[in-house]
Amino acid sequence: MTVEEQLRVFCRGLVDCIDEEDLRKKITRSLKEKKPLKIKYGADPSSPHLHLGHTVPLRKLKAIQELGHQIIFLIGDFTARIGDPSQQSQTRPQLTQDEIGKNAKTYQEQVFRILDRKRTKVVYNSEWLDRLKPDQFLSLMSQYTVARILERDDFSQRYKENKPITLLEFMYPLLQGYDSVELKSDVEIGGTDQKFNLLVGRELQRQSGQEPQTVLTLPILEGTDGERKMSKSLGNAIALEDTSTNMFGGVMSVPDKLIVRYFKYLTDASDEEVKKLEEGLASGKLHPRHEKARLAHTLVAMYHGEKEAERAQSEFDRVFKSDELPDEIQEYKLSERAMDLVSLLAKVGLAASKSEARRLIQQGAVEIDRELAKEPSAVISLDSPRLIRCGKRKFLRVRSSRD
Repeated sequence: MTVEEQLRVFCRGLVDCIDEEDLRKKITRSLKEKKPLKIKYGADPSSPHLHLGHTVPLRKLKAIQELGHQIIFLIGDFTARIGDPSQQSQTRPQLTQDEIGKNAKTYQEQVFRILDRKRTKVVYNSEWLDRLKPDQFLSLMSQYTVARILERDDFSQRYKENKPITLLEFMYPLLQGYDSVELKSDVEIGGTDQKFNLLVGRELQRQSGQEPQTVLTLPILEGTDGERKMSKSLGNAIALEDTSTNMFGGVMSVPDKLIVRYFKYLTDASDEEVKKLEEGLASGKLHPRHEKARLAHTLVAMYHGEKEAERAQSEFDRVFKSDELPDEIQEYKLSERAMDLVSLLAKVGLAASKSEARRLIQQGAVEIDRELAKEPSAVISLDSPRLIRCGKRKFLRVRSSRD
């Protein structure tokens, strides 16, 4: 590929490229010297599962990887002890080393469903951050001022609202930036919420006498609620580890306004195809439900195969068009013989929290044994199996494990 052709691959779908001329020079040098660029992408293993939102940067990395460049997938096992404060209104709870280790293992297993394992270098930032001596930490802290750190919108907002900000959180962007110095990265990719951290890396490289990395940011994908960013904790995520049936149903629950956005960032649809889809939906020539089903089929085929995509679509149509039960319903056993409905939904994972469970019940989205549940405080006996339906697509059979 020529320099301009590679540049188009790098820049497609970006929010920010800081800066494009530097990137052009780096690509030109890479082709001339036949030396791949080092492309850094970092992820803190703060939860065990990746979701479709995570695939936006991973798919960008895959496209760049196919150009022949070196992908460095950095697992922030050290920085995960702090917790990324980006877009957080309060301090994150600290994870244990055991939790971080387990999450890191599942991260690796899942990212290689997209990236080429043989052409991806996996590193852990504890490899160098654990070795930093006190004088090196002091030197790192001296390179940025409190005023500069408070330029971050999330920190600034919390400061104005008199919400606590720990000194550890102040260290986070410096440590993430130091990763770039250690790796001598040419390019770093992240979501728009990472822009400040990525720019810190660029500045620390400059202060260390290195060529500053090019910063590429991508949009944050909204979840199934259509408003907030996709997040497991918010209950609006579609996980890569979801079954084909749940993934298909999850996509079908997404608001119509996100169909074009999902096609653009989650599939291999070309810019021309995305434009035609947008125009067709706007003019009424294309039906949203049909296009959403096509999107769901495409995504399930990508992660589970064509055969599973066909089965999931058939199952969805059978259950939700004729209101039948799915062929396979997962069973969940509890030690309790009875439990109030709100606690039950949260306990078995049908709701992300008790408050969400209460909201779903009030919205008429919960059924027990095919009957609408109206009382959040209702006590549900589990002496015999109970069929619970939550929303349009979640089914679970729950019973007590006690004889």
